[in-house]
Amino acid sequence: MDAETAELRVLDSAEALFNERGVQSVGMDAIRTASGVSLKRLYQLFPSKDDLVGAVLRRRSAASAEAIRAHARPDAGPRERILDVFDHLAEWFAQPRFRGCNFINSYGELGGVSEQVSELARAHKQGLNAYFRTLVDAAGGPPSLADQLAILANGAMATAGIMGTPETAGQARAAAETLLDAALPRP
Repeated sequence: MDAETAELRVLDSAEALFNERGVQSVGMDAIRTASGVSLKRLYQLFPSKDDLVGAVLRRRSAASAEAIRAHARPDAGPRERILDVFDHLAEWFAQPRFRGCNFINSYGELGGVSEQVSELARAHKQGLNAYFRTLVDAAGGPPSLADQLAILANGAMATAGIMGTPETAGQARAAAETLLDAALPRP
């Protein structure tokens, strides 16, 4: 097995196991078994579990940002593109293996002891805020609206993960519509 294939297998397995069980409860042996990659190769690719956690979170951040952008309708206006984020959340929350946001969960589990996890979670959430800021600017809304929308989205992620229901996204979308009605200029 070449290094690229082994790395993908390890990352896929680690992401699935971390999502299902949390980071601390998953050992490198479990990742070895799930990935089919030898322990020696696993440690060649990721010398420590912290290195692996960081790689999983960086990959997840890129995939999440791409999924949100891909869900935006290209022919829609800025207001509709804001709401598209919440529609994306609804689809994500409905996936059978959804257990909440990897960044919120990882931060809750390791944020107090891992500066890397704290930094990656912060950067990921700042990326979501920046995306909302771009959309809000295009819609002519105040900068504070982007922060409010990000709070709604993150709250929906945490609540959906705990409650196990995708309905949270629809509730957050309705609240976002109320905020947009109040904050955006009327045409």
